[in-house]
Amino acid sequence: MGCTSCATGTTGQPKGCKNNGTCGTDGCNKLTVFDWLSNMQLPADMEPFNAAEVRFKNGRKEFFQNSENITLSIGDIVATEASPGHDIGIVTLTGELVRVQMRKKKIPLKVQALPKIYRKATQKDIDIWQGVRDKEADVQKRSRQIAIRLGLQMKISDVEFQGDASKVIFYYTAEERVDFRELIKEFARTFNTRIEMKQVGFRQEAARLGGIGSCGRELCCSTWLTDFRSVNTSAARYQQLSLNPQKLAGQCGKLKCCLNYELDTYLEALESFPSTDTKLQTEKGYATCQKIDIFKGVLWYAYEKEFMNWHELSAEKANEIIELNKKGKKPMALEEFIIEAPKIDKEPFSNTVGQDSLTRFDKPKQKSKKRRNKKRNKKSSVDATSGNAPKRKPRGNSSKPSGNRSQKNRNRKPKKDE
Repeated sequence: MGCTSCATGTTGQPKGCKNNGTCGTDGCNKLTVFDWLSNMQLPADMEPFNAAEVRFKNGRKEFFQNSENITLSIGDIVATEASPGHDIGIVTLTGELVRVQMRKKKIPLKVQALPKIYRKATQKDIDIWQGVRDKEADVQKRSRQIAIRLGLQMKISDVEFQGDASKVIFYYTAEERVDFRELIKEFARTFNTRIEMKQVGFRQEAARLGGIGSCGRELCCSTWLTDFRSVNTSAARYQQLSLNPQKLAGQCGKLKCCLNYELDTYLEALESFPSTDTKLQTEKGYATCQKIDIFKGVLWYAYEKEFMNWHELSAEKANEIIELNKKGKKPMALEEFIIEAPKIDKEPFSNTVGQDSLTRFDKPKQKSKKRRNKKRNKKSSVDATSGNAPKRKPRGNSSKPSGNRSQKNRNRKPKKDE
C-alpha cells in the first residue's frame, strides 16, 4: 500500500502516493536497499540475472523470476504468483544486485525455481488491493475480540490481506503453544475467506509494526536490520552498563540489538587490561580491583582492609605489578606506581555563555517622581498629627544674629546727635 500522508497519486500508482510507495513515509522506507550496481555494465559474456525482489506489507520481501521479460524498475507495482491466486507488491530491486541479496540470504540461485511475476498491476488490481488493505484495521480488531472470547493466550499483532482478497494472514505472538483450530473456524465464518496463521517472535513483531527507539530514530529491525542475533546480559557488563531492564530492553521487551554493535570494540580494548579477578600483591597487603575505565585506560584498586581508599593505576602499571608477582616479587605499595596527572593552568574550555545573566539586558526598575513625592507628603502629614512636626531651618546665612537681638535694636531710642 502506498502512503496515506501524501497527496493523491496519479493513475497507476497507489492511492495517496506520488512516488510509487518510495517516498519514505508510512513504512515505505522499510528495509530499502541502494542499488549500487545499477550504473555498471555487465561483461559481454555474462547473462543478466532475470529476477526481482518484491516487497509486500511492512518488511516482507520475496524473490520472483521475470519469465516474461517485463521491463521493471524500482517502485513498479506488479502482480506476483501466490497460492492461491495472485498477490500485489512493489519492486524494490532488479538486476545483478538481486543475485547478491539471494546469496546473502542463502537462497539457491535457481531462477527457474522461483515464483513468477505475472504482469504489471492494472488499475483494477490496485483498486482491489487498496480496498482490502483499508479493511485490515477493522479485521484485526474483530479478530482480537474473537481470540479473547475463546480464551486463547495469544496476541494478534498484524493482519495482511492478499492482493486479490482471496486469503488473509494473521500474525500472532504467544508464550506457549496455542490450539487455534476453533479460532480458524470462527475466522472463516466471520470473514468468509481463506485463513492462514503465522507465529512470529517478539523481535519480528516489533520489526513489522515499527516505531521510534530511545535514541530518537526508527527501529533498526524495521529499517535495515534483517538478522536477529541473540543478545546476552554479558554484553552490557562488558560495556559497563547498569543492568536496568527498563533501559536495556527495547520495544519488543527483549534486550536491545544495538548492545552488540560496539561489543567487539570493547572486547578488543579489554585485551590490554588485566583480569579484574587478579589481586595485586604488595608488602602493604593484597589489593583488589574495584572499577575500570576503558576510555581512560585506568583501574582503581583498594587494599582488602581499606576499601574506602582507592588508588588509580594505569593498565600498564597494573600489568607490571602482576608480572612482578609472577616472579615472586612484591612492591612496597601501590602508591609507588600512581602517576599524578599534570595540572592544567588554563581551562581548555570555558562556558562564557553560561556565565552571563539572563536579565543582563533588562532595565533596572526606577520609581517615578510622583510616587516619591506622594510618600514624602504622607510622611510629613503623619508627623504633624503626632505633634512631632519637623523643625524648619532658618533662611539665609546662619551667622546672622538671633531674632531677640534684632528686636532689641529696633526698640532702642535714637540719640540727640542722630
